[in-house]
Amino acid sequence: MTHDGLELRSTITADGRLRINLERVEIARPEKGQLLVRVEAAPINPSDLGLLFGPADMTSLSAEGTEKDPVLTASVPEPALSAVRARIGQSMPVGNEGAGTVIEAGPDLQDLVGKRVAMIGGAMYAEFRLISPQACIVLPDGASASDGASLFVNPLTALGFVETMRADGHSAIVHAPAASNLGQMLVRICRDDGIGLVNIVRSQQQVDLLLGIGATHVVDSSAEDFPRRLEEAIAATGATLGFDAIGGGEMTSRMLNAMEAVAARKMQAYDRYGSATMKQVYIYGALDTGPTILKRGFGFTWSVGGWLLFDFLKRADQAVAGRMRERVAAEMTTTFASHYTDSISLADALNPDIAAAYQKKATGAKYLIVP
Repeated sequence: MTHDGLELRSTITADGRLRINLERVEIARPEKGQLLVRVEAAPINPSDLGLLFGPADMTSLSAEGTEKDPVLTASVPEPALSAVRARIGQSMPVGNEGAGTVIEAGPDLQDLVGKRVAMIGGAMYAEFRLISPQACIVLPDGASASDGASLFVNPLTALGFVETMRADGHSAIVHAPAASNLGQMLVRICRDDGIGLVNIVRSQQQVDLLLGIGATHVVDSSAEDFPRRLEEAIAATGATLGFDAIGGGEMTSRMLNAMEAVAARKMQAYDRYGSATMKQVYIYGALDTGPTILKRGFGFTWSVGGWLLFDFLKRADQAVAGRMRERVAAEMTTTFASHYTDSISLADALNPDIAAAYQKKATGAKYLIVP
């Protein structure tokens, strides 16, 4: 017996229209090595929004279709179409991660029927998901779907930052913006593991939030003395590695320049090429989709690159990846707990007013889809 269920899909047409709708799809019964999961919760992460909306003009969001069959549309500017040409005309499932209950399983996995699992692998904004157990974490008895819904993207990203720090030979981290769910997880990890962390936030309220959960160095980028305070925090921690989720604007540049200013204090003599201290910033998000601006006052010993969780996991030693997943499961309600602004249904996700709220990617605001 097959199951059919609704699945949220995103399509960009050749004439520059974004169409988001619910499609009814048929799901086969699980075979050997497969689980059929009833999806009960799936978070909306910034990485999901990139696929869901693409480069659409968000001011043009409008509702079409009917109450029973809602459709959300928007226009895609002509210059942006070339960047998404490979997906034009394709109805694409959305949602990187989620959690739910195993309702059927292949003959070799019958012991998992009735278990609640966290999942990663795409197509989570749906009523059902056919998936392999390797893409799941079995949740402890009593754990809710919302407890397990966000156990992959943010927790593994935060742990991935620390593993990257170690692999690249750094000893401390600068992170911006740091008041997000992911940022709060990184604060707890670095606090517990004794790792120096400089948190860059955008308001005094966010400073107070992070200090309240154990952060030591928190600097407000909206303050007049931000450059001086950033430099002081980097000097105190020795951070030479940064992670920037903003992407556009000057944040990456400001990190590098502050690192160089600290490194220059230790130079014995002037060098027109700057310090020999290696400074690295990874851009891992695009909260600002504008150009990345580098005002180069940081010498020649530096690097800027992109960091993506899925690429990191492909390269990581399996022992490292396994250790990360074990820690996430063990600390799911403490270090890696997520908090949500609101829960919405699949149909709610197609409401223009609600979509406008969750696509803002506001720091501290996180929405959960409950299919």
